Amino acid sequence: MAELATIARPYADALFKAATSGAGVDLGATASWLDELAAIAANPQMRQLADNPKVTAEQVFAVFSGVVRSALPQTAQNFLRTVIDNGRLGALPEVATQFRALVNSRNGSSDAVVYSAFPMDAAALASVSDALEKRFGRKLNLSVAQDESLIGGIRVVVGDEVLDTSVKARLEQMKAALIA
Repeated sequence: MAELATIARPYADALFKAATSGAGVDLGATASWLDELAAIAANPQMRQLADNPKVTAEQVFAVFSGVVRSALPQTAQNFLRTVIDNGRLGALPEVATQFRALVNSRNGSSDAVVYSAFPMDAAALASVSDALEKRFGRKLNLSVAQDESLIGGIRVVVGDEVLDTSVKARLEQMKAALIA
């Protein structure tokens, strides 16, 4: 069986081309509804329903449409129908990831996750954002996740780059130095 990334790539490329060629189409809005569809598709119960041979593609589409929080634009409905008709619902999370990468490459930015031991307020996040953008040399789309195992400090993941200034990382470094 083909790898999921290989299956998802043509869908992400086609959606990106459709979104960038259309007049007045907002890439952010497209990414938003695509992320929502991907989250629904990742649900095990939805996958079980979609994989059931007794359930038609139209029924799967109807359930999807009922679960989505807001009304889907026509482009989203057409895209979802195509994915369901081709039996590629399982690839939808990867399609969303690849679409986001295409949008980021067009905008010259990257997605970043800031892991913090404690909740971060908007002022702290803005301060961290400025410092991280200077450090990584590009605009970052930050999201925050709480990880109490860090004890203190933050850990930032930007693609395959990691900046770890947490207390946990420093303790691990001290432990390695003492053992060596």
